[in-house]
Amino acid sequence: MAWILPALALSAGTGCITMGQSFRTEAVKSIVVGKTKQSDVEQLFGLPYRTGIESGDLTWTYLNYHFSVLGTQQTTDLYVRFNSDGTVKSYAFNTNVPTNMPK
Repeated sequence: MAWILPALALSAGTGCITMGQSFRTEAVKSIVVGKTKQSDVEQLFGLPYRTGIESGDLTWTYLNYHFSVLGTQQTTDLYVRFNSDGTVKSYAFNTNVPTNMPK
């Protein structure tokens, strides 16, 4: 009976956690500040994982995170901030997956 608790802890510790969903990272290079519209971003990447407000500006966040207790962590995210006219004000793309970098 003493082996049950360590066995449960080990099995729980080998699991994975995924947050968000995959999105077209190669399309990041097509974003043009001041020109790309909110509808264009939605067409390129789909609906955002979450939305918010930064200093009064609408923001959309796309993310695709995979965490594994015993494996490699893979994180990719895109953060888009919009002007009041619906065009992209700024964006940030980050990843630790070399194959996800736009070329």
